[in-house]
Parts: sequence; C-alpha cells; structure tokens
Amino acid sequence: MTNTKPNIKSVPSKNPSQSVIQTTNNTFKKYPAYKKSGEYWMGLIPKHWVLKKLKHVFQEKKKVNNPELPCGSISYGKVVYKDDEKIPESTKASYQEVLAGEFLINPLNLNYDLVSLRIGLSQINVVVSSGYIVLKNVIELNKSYFNYLLHRYDVAYMKLLGSGVRQTISFNHIANSLLAFPPLPEQTAIAAFLDDKTSKIDRAIAQKEKMIALLKERKQIIIQNAVTKGLDPNAKMKDSGVEWIGEVPEGWEVRRLKYVSKININSLPENTPWSFTFDYVDIGSVSFENGIERTEYFEFKNAPSRARRIAKKGNTVISTVRTYLKAIDYISEDKAGFIYSTGFAVLEPIGLADEFLFHFLRSNAFTEQVTMDSKGMSYPAINSTDLSRLFLAIPPMQEQNAIIVHIETQSVKIEKAIKLQEQQIEKLKELKSTLIDSAVTGKIKVTLES
Repeated sequence: MTNTKPNIKSVPSKNPSQSVIQTTNNTFKKYPAYKKSGEYWMGLIPKHWVLKKLKHVFQEKKKVNNPELPCGSISYGKVVYKDDEKIPESTKASYQEVLAGEFLINPLNLNYDLVSLRIGLSQINVVVSSGYIVLKNVIELNKSYFNYLLHRYDVAYMKLLGSGVRQTISFNHIANSLLAFPPLPEQTAIAAFLDDKTSKIDRAIAQKEKMIALLKERKQIIIQNAVTKGLDPNAKMKDSGVEWIGEVPEGWEVRRLKYVSKININSLPENTPWSFTFDYVDIGSVSFENGIERTEYFEFKNAPSRARRIAKKGNTVISTVRTYLKAIDYISEDKAGFIYSTGFAVLEPIGLADEFLFHFLRSNAFTEQVTMDSKGMSYPAINSTDLSRLFLAIPPMQEQNAIIVHIETQSVKIEKAIKLQEQQIEKLKELKSTLIDSAVTGKIKVTLES
C-alpha cells in the first residue's frame, strides 16, 4: 500500500524549537465519543475505532536464512546494520532474514533493559539473531502508524511480559494483545502528523545537544587557557618545551609530575584481608562525561585484588586507562576514604594548590600527554613510572589560587547553562512521548484539511 501523506493542520515554522512551543500551546480536538479498550496502556479509544488481536494483524514470519544479506540488529527502536566482521560465519549462518517493511522484536532478557525500544519497523534488508521475532502484517495497514503504536505497546506493556529468570518472550506471549485499529485514512493522518511533529522535536533536541557540546568545549578551553596561559593576557611568554603545553608566562615553572605530587602513596598491599564494608570505585564503573560518579559496595572477602588505591581529601584521582581519560575527580570530604581500583592513580600535591593540580590534570595539556605515553593494544594505559614523568606548568601560588577561582566561577555559569539545556531536552522528550501516546490511542483528534 502506498502511504499518501495528507495535509495536516499545523503552524509551519523554520525554527524547530518555535514549532515545538506552538505544538504545546495548541488545543487539540477530541473525538465525539469514546469506549473502553480493555487494555490499560491504551485506556479509552474513539468509539468508531475497532480493536484487533495482534495475531489478527501480524503473523510471525517463518525463519529464513539468507547469509548473502549483511548482519543487523535492533537499537532503540530502529533496525540497524551490525559489523559483519565481528560475527563468525557459523553464527551468521543461523541468522534469520528481516526485510524492509517487516517489524522486528528483540524478545530477549527484558528484565535486563527497561529503557531502550525493542520493536522497530525495518527500513533495510538484513539478517538478525534467530532469537528475534519478525512480524509481517496479514491485513492492510499503515506501517508508520503501527510503528508508533508498537513503540507505545513496547514501553507501556510488552516489557511486563515474558517468563523465566531472563524474562524472554515468544510470539505466543503477545499474540492475544489487543491493538487499536483506526480506519486506514486516520492511520495515515496520524502517522503523517507524528512524522511532522516528532521530526521537529528531534531537530530541537539535536540543537540543544549541540549547544551542550559547545558549552562543554568552552569549559575545556577555559581550563586549558587558564592552567597554561594564566589570567593576564599581557603577560610575557616563554616556550615551555612541551608540545601540548605550548608557551607559558615567564614567571612559571615547568616540572614533572613526580616533583609536585605523590603518586599512589596510600596504596594497599596485594591480597589485603578485608574486614569491613567500604566504598569501591572500579575503572569500569565510571562516567565518561562527568568524571567518576558510580560506586560499588564490597564486604569482607568480596573485594577484588585490584581494590588498592585509597583516596584522601584534597587528592585528585585520574584514570590511567586511555579509554577512560575523562574519569578525573577531585576528592572532597564526602569522597575521602573511597578505595579505587588499580586502573586509577591517586595523586597528592606537594607544594601545589590541591584544586590547581586537579584542573591541570583534566586539561588537554595533560590528557594528551597521557594519550601519547599510553602503552598496549587492546587496553592502552600508562604506568605509574611514565605518569610521573609527564609535565605540568606551575605558576606562583597566588596565581594558582586566582586561576582556581576563575575556573570555578566560569564553570558554575557553564554548568548552569548546560543544566537548563538538559531540562529543556527532557521536556521535549516528554512532549514527544505524550504526543505519540495521545495520537495513536485517539486521545487527540488529528484533522485533515478539506
């Protein structure tokens, strides 16, 4: 069936954010009469809509092997290509075909993932894991409308189904689920309406994500300039002799880290017997963007042998693994005493302001040195000896303190701006979810121009 998109009543706008605001301010019409759907996730639906069991709309496609097609998978509600080189030929031989226009469901391990979308309308021809469910429609319908409806079904209902420890479902689990089935012209109208509105919302979100990236970049530039150039734009400069530091003010020193910091001075011996519960941070449990955030808790005899680094107040903890270079944290009083894995280094400043050391270590002037000196292929990292030889630019103490104030003042402003953008993104995502839910279940009436 050709899905002709009708003209939908909406206010055109070149600015996605403005269009989104107009959408939120719009008072949508309701249908004249409603009835109970029998499904809590749909609630009331328009009286003239019919209800159909999923098995009367879709059938499970018989598994077809087609190794000539590229590999694919479902990712957040979209069928995407997968790297064929990482899939053994024997595994790919067991994969099943899913073609453009068919629906793909990942029914595996629902209790492991309650966030990502697990149903998607494929736009590509691929082969996927034989554990997936492939659906083909058995009656005429608008596939775009059902893509939106099944996303809602997935989030609000399907994740509650399944059996076993791994909570995996089969077609039989979903076959008797009731689905709203509006008249075909209304399916087409709703799909066109949602395509229009959600694309505007997605563009507005993308703009705000770009703004967040620019703000973070600006923050990094402020840190880099402050810890290598100082705050006086008229200061006389000299060559630091270190490529990633560049020129520094004449009154500054350039010294190796081992002369201005103790490294892992509070590390514990291997096989330390544990007799207490403690806060432990593993290298694999850190946030890439926001430093070290997550903690895990271990009791006696449960601590891994790599739990060795003790951090005190005023220390800076950095990752020595190149993949996690953003994992840099200043140890405030509430984090003192945490134990870190050997994938981190704990630094205690000598004759250096605590926060200045922290800010320099998270600047590109330092992280690029770590990158260059990291060794290893699959898990590149820098050892303590090589780390100790890296360089810092050191201003007089009074200037260090002024730089700390400057960075923290500017950082507060930038973080406030980032927080505002993040809050607006969340509101836009909520609006998108509400629009989809309301439109596919008939809570709002989408009107066509005559």
